[in-house]
This record gives sequence, structure tokens and C-alpha cells, in this order.
Amino acid sequence: MNKSTNKQRVFSGMRPSGKLHIGHFEGALKMWASLQDTYECFYMVADWHALTTEYADTSRIKEDSFQMVVDWLACGLSPEKSVIFRQSDVIEHAELYLLLSMLTPVSWLERCPTYKEQISEIKDKDLSTHGFLGYPVLQTADIIIYKAQKVPVGQDQIPHLELSREICRRFNNFYGKIFPEPEPLLAEVSKLPGIDGRKMSKSYNNSIYLSDTEEGTLKKVKSMFTDPKKIKRDDIGHPDGCPVFLYQGIYNSDNTQQISLDCKSGKLGCTICKESLGKELNTVLEPIREKRTKLLQNENNIYEILENGSKKAKDIAQSTLTQVRQAIGLR
Repeated sequence: MNKSTNKQRVFSGMRPSGKLHIGHFEGALKMWASLQDTYECFYMVADWHALTTEYADTSRIKEDSFQMVVDWLACGLSPEKSVIFRQSDVIEHAELYLLLSMLTPVSWLERCPTYKEQISEIKDKDLSTHGFLGYPVLQTADIIIYKAQKVPVGQDQIPHLELSREICRRFNNFYGKIFPEPEPLLAEVSKLPGIDGRKMSKSYNNSIYLSDTEEGTLKKVKSMFTDPKKIKRDDIGHPDGCPVFLYQGIYNSDNTQQISLDCKSGKLGCTICKESLGKELNTVLEPIREKRTKLLQNENNIYEILENGSKKAKDIAQSTLTQVRQAIGLR
């Protein structure tokens, strides 16, 4: 990894909660990969965070973590350019989380949009736990333990990062300016709906996964919801409200104007439109599939990448914790 000290640090992570889909690729991984030459990047497998909702059944966390890192590498993340590591291998995160929890008001956590949203939406799990409420405090520790200046986020994640900034600011006000306040790096991408038009999610069984085969991808694209008013090919279409057209705008952008005109005029039917989308999407996914196949031929290499990354992360985290203990007066 480039050890240049004049680069700003970027931090981000994902919970290992199942196979990654093209929404992860468009919404995060493409941006993560593009940042590697400009920033000093830290990308974390957030396995402790997975426990906030999956504490009752942890059977998939290890395998999901492994497969997620395979997807990361297949999408262009490089252990030579970035520190790729597992959260639970760097126990210093837990100590900083504890220390930050001492000064974080409960009211700040209860007003967190993600907390209120998931408490409302997730009915099949008991989320009335200390860990779930304190999720943003652990997230703050994850970010600031590396003194990261930038965090790649979507627009909907801005309030969450602002809470991390507030916690960071409160620590600095009490104990001196140890941490920079992390700033957002906004990802300018459209949110991809699932093949049924709803939010893409494994719980809805409506995702196109990075690990899907070419045939599987085509099958899913052919089953996508389209304009309900366009029954026959020569019916007038309404592309602006069609999920397939949204995908065309990302994967077939050079032709979207013509696609829109042909759809509206009745010249283009949904079946042909989906076939062209499937072809373009597979063109994008094929290099990822090929790289996945190669990576899986040497599974030990994946674990070595995580081990080496965790050692690099731990060295920095230990140095930060030394400063924190001294600032608080514990040493």
C-alpha cells in the first residue's frame, strides 16, 4: 500500500449480511475502487455490526465475510492500495467504542433516523438491545480510530455521519483535538430497484447478485417489472416510470434517448428492451465473475489479505488509543 503521508484517509465498511448485488456495486464499490489512487483507504468487514441484528443466529457471518471480500476484490479493491481488514480482528475498536459511549447522550442515539426506521420496519427480531442502540457509537469509533477525514456515503447516510461528527466534536471539546471531524464523500449514483420494483434486498428475493451466472442474470432481467400500461409492443410506453429504463440509463447510457423514443412510439417492446439490457449488464458483470472464479481458486490468499490488513489497521489503532488514554487521563 502507498504509504504517502500527504494523502487524506478514507474509511468505509460493510456488514457481512449476505451476497452482494449490483446495488452494492453501483452504490459503493465502484466509488471505493476509484478512491484508491487518490486517498489512503481503509475498508472494513463490519462483522461486529452484523451482530446488532443477527446476534441470535451467527452461523453465516464468517462465510458471508469471506464472500464479501471476494466480491470487493473482484470489483477492483486492492490490498496493495487499500487496507482491507476485519473489524473483530482489531479489538481497539471496542475500547474506543466504550470510551465514546461514556460521553454520548442517549437522546442523540434515539433520534438517529436509521434507529427509528429499523425499529419500525424490522418486526421479526428483538432490536431493543444496548448494541443496536449504540450502533452509531461503534461506527464513530470505527471511523475516527484511523483519523479518517473522508467517508463515502449516500445522501440518506448523511444524518448518520453527522451524528459521528457530533460525537467526535464532543470528545475533542472535553479532551483536546485528537480527532478530525470526518466529512462525507457523496456517491452520485441512482438507487437501483430490485427486479420487482421494490428496494433491492435479499429478504425480498429480488436482487441481481455479483455472483450470479450469465444465464441467471438474463433470467432475472427477463422477469423484471416494466410499465404496467404497456401490454403489447405497439402500446405507448412510459419509460420514465419503468425500472428497466432506469437500468438502461446506467448500463446502456449511449442509447437511452433512442430507447425512450422507441418505447413511447410503440416501436420497442419490453421483451427486446430487456434482452438488450441483459446483454449490457452481463458485459459489465463478466469481468467480475471471471475475477471471482480466479480468487476462489486460492481461498487462503483471501484470509492472508485480511490478516495482513488487520495487522496494518491494528498498528494505527493502537497508536490512536495511546493518545486517547493520555488525553482522557487514564495514563
